[in-house]
Amino acid sequence: MSKEPVLVVMAAGMGSRYGGLKQIDPVGSCGEAILDFSLYDAYEAGFKTAVIIIKEAIRQDFMQTVGKRLEGCPMEIRYAYQELDKLPAGYTVPAGRVKPFGTSHAILCAADEIGDAPFAVLNSDDYYGKSAFKVIYDYLCGARDGEKYDFCMVGYELRNTVSDHGSVARGVCQTDAHQNLTAIVERLRIEKYDGGIHFTEDGEHWTDLRPDTPVSMNMFGFTPAFLRELEQRFPAFLEKELPENPEKKEFLLPMTVGQLLKEGKANVKVLHSADKWFGVTYAADKPLVVAALKEMTRQGMYPEAGLWSK
Repeated sequence: MSKEPVLVVMAAGMGSRYGGLKQIDPVGSCGEAILDFSLYDAYEAGFKTAVIIIKEAIRQDFMQTVGKRLEGCPMEIRYAYQELDKLPAGYTVPAGRVKPFGTSHAILCAADEIGDAPFAVLNSDDYYGKSAFKVIYDYLCGARDGEKYDFCMVGYELRNTVSDHGSVARGVCQTDAHQNLTAIVERLRIEKYDGGIHFTEDGEHWTDLRPDTPVSMNMFGFTPAFLRELEQRFPAFLEKELPENPEKKEFLLPMTVGQLLKEGKANVKVLHSADKWFGVTYAADKPLVVAALKEMTRQGMYPEAGLWSK
């Protein structure tokens, strides 16, 4: 790829388990959200442009908080909007549908702002660590599609990504000897228990997972070809998968990546970050994140006067 990699931040999720707009919830000592720290780390890693995906419904609140702080950010900030009615011609929103159509749909909604550059994708409410941005930026600078698409993702150990306060959804990964992703399976209900970590599909039968199982935290790196694949696959999702659960079924990144792997159309290199992941799935997770960021600021990893302070 000859173009500079673009950072894409997904901030349109509803946060139903959390109980609020965690995209803008302050966790830093100067009122910063996790998103602010991600943009700071991304800029340090080399990213010069960021596309932030939000919903029109939170636009005013977002601009008055995160948007205001980003006025001092040296990155070019673009905005895209994920809305339910952003559908291909001939398709309509199912009756009763409120939930967004998922992360793959979010990227489709941002396609015009991303353009034909390679891009990294991440969640707005996950703290990924500085090294994650560096390894994915460096990879995308050299990404080249050949017989297969040249994608990547940053993997984390499962034990570092689960919550003490309820279930989480994770893309469980399998890799080969060369650290290429061979399969990714979305597990929608993973929980801690006294003997370890397990998941269930039906709420009754549980299967254990190793604590060091690599999982996806939706930090992927793609070439522009991925946008074309999403455009082609979204109608099939609307016709075949959405009717299974019209109000809640989602078009998700791990599922799309898994399909491309199964079809032999993509290579996905699993990159590793030595940093610990932090997230706020539930409101009770927030104090841990606040304390961790406070300590990192004390250690000099972030400026005490504010991330974009002069």
